[in-house]
Amino acid sequence: MKKHLYIILLLCFVQQLSTAQKLQVGDLAPDFTQQSVNGQDLSLSSLKGQIVLIDFWASWCAPCRKESPYLVDAYKKYKNQNFAGAEGFTILSVSLDVKKDAWLQAIEEDGLLWPHHVSDLKGWRNEVAKAYKVKSVPASFLLDETGKIVATNLRGHDLEKRLKKLQRRNWYKFWL
Repeated sequence: MKKHLYIILLLCFVQQLSTAQKLQVGDLAPDFTQQSVNGQDLSLSSLKGQIVLIDFWASWCAPCRKESPYLVDAYKKYKNQNFAGAEGFTILSVSLDVKKDAWLQAIEEDGLLWPHHVSDLKGWRNEVAKAYKVKSVPASFLLDETGKIVATNLRGHDLEKRLKKLQRRNWYKFWL
């Protein structure tokens, strides 16, 4: 009898895991707060009104580090650009590091010049990564000025292409 109960409970748990849905385009991004590199709390909601890329990465992740130049280029090009309804573009980097020194060194080495870097230094147990159901890095979510997800996991030049589309979409709204 006890064995059957355990099996039933296990099956229910597995079913719950399989039905847990990932965040998708069109969903509102869950708000979160984590500590920045200087120990201050930073929340996603404080960036509302901007186009925001939430970038999950780690200093030990080679593919993440290969994406850094694309992120830096997009940030430099679009941080002060006009988007109808949005006050520019920014990046909020969420690190899955466990060692603060390695995290800070990677930020410096890769020239990640945007001011929004957070981590709870719990590695894969990072609370934000859990909330966003991140299973691998790099992972990213592009949000519009209202906090709605408009794209996920943009790589290489795809981020710039999407930002250009957002500008054009908003330009059309201006003329309508």
